[in-house]
Amino acid sequence: MRGFILGAVTVLMIIFVGGYLFITNGGVRMETTAKPLPLEETVAGMALRASIANAGDTKDPLPMNDETLLAGAQVYQDHCAVCHGNPGGRTSALAKEMFPPPPQLFGEQGVTDDPEGVTYWVVTHGIRLSGMPGFQSTLSDAQRWQVTLLVAHADKLPAAVLKTLSR
Repeated sequence: MRGFILGAVTVLMIIFVGGYLFITNGGVRMETTAKPLPLEETVAGMALRASIANAGDTKDPLPMNDETLLAGAQVYQDHCAVCHGNPGGRTSALAKEMFPPPPQLFGEQGVTDDPEGVTYWVVTHGIRLSGMPGFQSTLSDAQRWQVTLLVAHADKLPAAVLKTLSR
C-alpha cells in the first residue's frame, strides 16, 4: 500500500511539474488567433452551463411591444452592436479579432432559441475569458431586460426597430 501511495504522489508531481514547464515555456498560446487547447471549448461550455444553472426559468417581466423593443434597440446600438453586429451588417474589425469570436446576433448565430433568462444572465454577468462584459453596474435592470427581449426576437422585429438598428 505504501508503494502505491508513493507512486501516486510521484505521478501527480510529474504531472504538476510537467504542466508547469509546458505553460511557462510557451506551450499555451494566449493570442486570440491561436487554436483552442484540446478540450478548452468543452470545459468552458461545461463551466458556463453550470454557472447559468436555472437562469432559463426566469421570464422577461417587460411587455413585448414596439416601445420595449425600440428601447432595447437603442441599448443594443450603444453597448452591443460593435461586437455582435446589426441586421444585415458586416462583422466589425474588433469582433473579427476576438477569441472566441462573439456571436453575430442577427444571423445564424443568434440566440433567439435561448431562454430569455439565460440571455439576461449573460448580459448581466458576462462570460469570463470571452470578452463579453457584464453590464450589471452599467445598465439598469430594465435596460438589460429590454436588450434581452430584443435579441430573443431578433428574427422577427418590426420595421421601426430594424430602422433603429441600421443607423
